[in-house]
Amino acid sequence: MSIRRLAVVGSPIAHSLSPALHAAAYAALGLDWQYDRHEVREHELRGFVDGLDRSWRGLSATMPLKEELRRLADEEDRTVALTGAANTLLLADDGRRIVRNTDVAGVERALRDAGLGSAEHAVIAGAGATARSVLVALDAFGLRSVTVAVRDSARAGTLVALADELLLEVDLVALSDLAHVADGADVVAWTLPNGVELAGELPMDARREAVALDVTYHPWPGPLAAQWLAVGGRVASGRDMLLHQAVRQVRFFVSGQTEHPLPREAEVEAAMAAALA
Repeated sequence: MSIRRLAVVGSPIAHSLSPALHAAAYAALGLDWQYDRHEVREHELRGFVDGLDRSWRGLSATMPLKEELRRLADEEDRTVALTGAANTLLLADDGRRIVRNTDVAGVERALRDAGLGSAEHAVIAGAGATARSVLVALDAFGLRSVTVAVRDSARAGTLVALADELLLEVDLVALSDLAHVADGADVVAWTLPNGVELAGELPMDARREAVALDVTYHPWPGPLAAQWLAVGGRVASGRDMLLHQAVRQVRFFVSGQTEHPLPREAEVEAAMAAALA
């Protein structure tokens, strides 16, 4: 069969830029593949996946489906196991459902592009699936400790357990205390949903010295990035993360491997970046 179908699923989904990214990639690769978006809520995901026919190659998942997608898998890797979340489903030709979490690689690449070479201490606002992906990505930079600023400490248990598994020192503070803990961090990350406000300005030293990771991509700049950009600080954006995680998704859909580069990958990535502009 020449046409393969893919889609991004989530709720809400109308804002997703994934269709533009993936369409650009498959056009650059000369593949007649169709990539759409579907509004799917958490309790609907299993039925949706069960209803896909053999023309389907896979799915990308956004919130709130990343944890539920993992539960549908026949096979996962260590990154999915660590984060407890998957954003990519490959429907293999032999019928297996294989999941990956490409957000981790997307975060790592975005941080490196922003000039981060190593990090001993990070501050993360938020404790959900995205925050867990950020934490696993930061572990590759030699992280030793993390402070997590949360709205509800009762919901931070999974992230704290992950920090313990990674042998990191971890402290929990209230989100309202973010400004008081940002100094001395190598990375300050904002992983909270659109609409959550950042109360007050963070210290000038933090904005000038730390790399900011703001996973917001629409509208841009997000609340954290706006403060860093105002003083010329180093910023890894949600758009950078989105692009680089999508490249890994395309690799996975095309070859079944996230680490195997695409044919003419530099051209493909350039086409995807242009689709975001």
